[in-house]
Amino acid sequence: MKIETQCIHNKERRTDITGSLTMPIYQSATFAHPGVGMSTGYDYSRLQNPTREYLEKILANLEHAVDAIALSSGMAAISVTMELFHPGDHIIISNDLYGGSYRLFEHISEKNGIEFTTVNTSNIDDIKNAIKVNTKSVFLETVSNPMMQVTDLIEVSKLTKEKNLLLIVDNTFLSPYFQNPIDLGADIVIHSGTKYLCGHNDIVAGIIAVATNELSDKIRFIYKTTGACLSAMDSWLLTRSIKTLGIRIERQEKNAKELAAWLKKQPWVTKIWYVGLPDHVGYDIIKKQARGFGAMISIETDSKETALRILSNVNLIYYAESLGSVESLITYPMLQTHADLPEEERNAKGITDRFLRISVGIENVEDLIEDLDQAANGGTYEKI
Repeated sequence: MKIETQCIHNKERRTDITGSLTMPIYQSATFAHPGVGMSTGYDYSRLQNPTREYLEKILANLEHAVDAIALSSGMAAISVTMELFHPGDHIIISNDLYGGSYRLFEHISEKNGIEFTTVNTSNIDDIKNAIKVNTKSVFLETVSNPMMQVTDLIEVSKLTKEKNLLLIVDNTFLSPYFQNPIDLGADIVIHSGTKYLCGHNDIVAGIIAVATNELSDKIRFIYKTTGACLSAMDSWLLTRSIKTLGIRIERQEKNAKELAAWLKKQPWVTKIWYVGLPDHVGYDIIKKQARGFGAMISIETDSKETALRILSNVNLIYYAESLGSVESLITYPMLQTHADLPEEERNAKGITDRFLRISVGIENVEDLIEDLDQAANGGTYEKI
């Protein structure tokens, strides 16, 4: 079954006596036992709920995983994953991650005794040189947020398997539609389900997909104990959204390619990061390990004033956090997604007051180009 079809039809195609084509919303906190020592398989919704279970089977199928666990947010998914580790453990992390991940690691995980080393994970030698006797894992994003780094997962997974380390990959930017890290050697895959999987800015969700039953057992124990489960209603909404994942992300990628080509020619753009451009340093790697390039673009403008002018004058594109939705969004990472990073560290990464990140939606690309053109040139449209 091709992935476009998998998004719509779970392997375990669901039918019941009603003939309903959609999974019901089991809006129940608890479930009755048929007898002493007996269970229907559902006891309490923090442990499992039929609607959430159906979503999890879809996600496990899409990620080629043994199991998938749906949580209340992407940060909840990362937080639960961090509970696999103990005081004194060491984790190698990418030097380009979502700011919320850094905040969790620096302010929560380090307090709990976990040690981190930050490296450029797209350089395999940097990872090798960072491994210590207490290293337990490598955590990375590919494509990364917001500098669009691409890591060769096959090469990194060879190293992590040799050293008996867990490879954890945040796959949010490409989604399982374009990339399956478990097939490339990852042990755990994380998503902010709020983004491409949802695609409509109407729920917050997180996903953990795992490669082994052992990891499934550990994650589910942590998950039921800490309680960050996804609600039945949000599980139903995410199941509905995944049905259109393919047509959404393909249109978004098509628009992103055209928009990136246009941005490259603009005099007010001094640098552009889009992995679908042949001159991107990770272009050949992403062609090898993914089925698409996604729809995230970052740009450096010629001045702070240009960046602020664009943010103040976009009309069709929303100046808003988040990404992956059908609406195009533009973000100022230094004040939004990466505001918690020290200024010196932000600037070293290139996240300056001239830096903007664009999540390309499904609008007509000519309208997006026209909107950015007028915004960069002083704002000539009335706000809609």
